[in-house]
Amino acid sequence: QVQLVESGGGLVQAGGSLRLSCAASGRTFSSDDKGWFRQAPGKGREFVAAIRWSRWSAFNTYYADSVKGRFTISRDNAKNTVYLQMNGLKPEDTAVYYCAAGSGNSGDPYTRAYDYWGQGTQVTVSS
Repeated sequence: QVQLVESGGGLVQAGGSLRLSCAASGRTFSSDDKGWFRQAPGKGREFVAAIRWSRWSAFNTYYADSVKGRFTISRDNAKNTVYLQMNGLKPEDTAVYYCAAGSGNSGDPYTRAYDYWGQGTQVTVSS
């Protein structure tokens, strides 16, 4: 089992920044995929970003087109924590943000199934 706890959400004005954290515990490894998803009111959950272990470059990162250039996913293996730095926030970024962990690191990082989910943290961007 893997437990994921998100933190760092809040209310911010458009153009501002937030950093989300996801602390992982239990049976998880640095080689396992980690991702961030979000769900806005009345909408389905959507992929935001993922980070995957790579033997050649330590880690590769993947982003949804809507956040590319504004959001950065990173991880600190010593702390078993994944981060999502969000800059240039827009009102349309308002959503509940979820951290996810997958077993292993195979398949399409944008569409693979994730096995464990956090409880979510609210991000609200005012215009």
